[in-house]
Amino acid sequence: MRTIDRGRLQSLMQREQKKFVDERPKSKALFERARKSLLAGVPMNWMVKWAGAFPPFVREAQGAHFFDVDGHRYTDFCLGDTGAMTGHSPFATVKAVEEQSRRGITLMLPGEDSIFVAEELQQRFHLPYWQFALTATDANRFSIRLARQITARPKILVFNWCYHGTVDESFITLQADGTARARRGNVGPPVDPSVTTKVVEFNDIAALERALAPGDVACVLAEPAMTNVGIVHPQPGYHKALRQLTRKHGTLLIIDETHTICAGPGGFTREENLEPDMLVFGKAIGAGIPGAAYGFSQEVADRIVAAQSLEDCDVGGIGGTLAGNALSLAAMRTTLTKVLTKEAFDRMIPMAERWTQGVAAAITEFQLPWYVTRLGCRAEYLFGANPPTNGTEAHDAMDFEFERFMHLYAMNRGILLTPFHNMALMCPQTEAEDVDRHTNIFREAVKELVE
Repeated sequence: MRTIDRGRLQSLMQREQKKFVDERPKSKALFERARKSLLAGVPMNWMVKWAGAFPPFVREAQGAHFFDVDGHRYTDFCLGDTGAMTGHSPFATVKAVEEQSRRGITLMLPGEDSIFVAEELQQRFHLPYWQFALTATDANRFSIRLARQITARPKILVFNWCYHGTVDESFITLQADGTARARRGNVGPPVDPSVTTKVVEFNDIAALERALAPGDVACVLAEPAMTNVGIVHPQPGYHKALRQLTRKHGTLLIIDETHTICAGPGGFTREENLEPDMLVFGKAIGAGIPGAAYGFSQEVADRIVAAQSLEDCDVGGIGGTLAGNALSLAAMRTTLTKVLTKEAFDRMIPMAERWTQGVAAAITEFQLPWYVTRLGCRAEYLFGANPPTNGTEAHDAMDFEFERFMHLYAMNRGILLTPFHNMALMCPQTEAEDVDRHTNIFREAVKELVE
């Protein structure tokens, strides 16, 4: 296996930064203007993490592509980090949103769309009851609160280097000595997360049982496959053990399908016939219109209703004035029935297979100790030679310098990847030529690094 000279990497990065800045004068001017009114020059702080000296400012987006204000056309494999997995502005959803906006946007009252969406989610995930939120983070928060209420238990359990949005309890990591502490970068945690949360490695059945045995864990909050630290697949038999152990110890199982919906119309849950007590689905559900859903088994629904107080149901920390609004539900209804269909996944998944094969071929050609993997229509490469089995192994295979170079090299040539890792997502409009273009650019980047 080859190693890459860091000095060469830094030299190439300087060249690419100059190219980026020189070719985007309008984005640069907007960024300089934005710094006078937006914190760090961006509307949300993590936007500073784009690999360029500033983010490209977008002019318009459609399907699998977008244009920046300087006129550069990009193939978008980031797709709003799953929020635009439907492709940008799918016609059917745009039409439904336009029509609903004229009929009313938010009312704090139900409409038929809420029933229709719940019925569609019943069919996809086999859970009978549903509620709505504006983000998957909110849906996860609300699910955790409900789990604590009906179990009368104080703690939750997550997996090391998990991702569940901005849920406070999930920003916790394991140290080398096995102790847990707040994850690096955790901004102003309200309490030490070890007070609220237990954390174990994904795929470690023995550690999971030890953590659940004391009987103080209300719920396990889990992505069925880890996605935000690179893709970490469950090992054979792991989900069966996870379900058996949670039931044995009276712990509820919440499956977060927000990213793993890439596995198919019913996410990983339906592809692998999982049996969660609760399930969360956000981001792509409304084609980019804010919205999320969380569902319950019959048993959990009965327990929630039994614990509910009508007088207090509006002040319990669950819900929000805009949750379940008419516009979000119109977007969800159309997106589920006309955009995120089986036919769409039948197009998207082969594109991800093609992307994976192209990256793997370049890695093999240049004998690099890197690895590429895939889940449905999502694919990602890591800077490690072997597929990770848990969050620590995946995190250790990340390399910030390599990531920024690969992302910037691609962005300078019209390819956008997710800025937080090396993820590529396919949408229904992604074509083979888009994938092959990335393959060629990836190969050229690797070639420059090793020469």
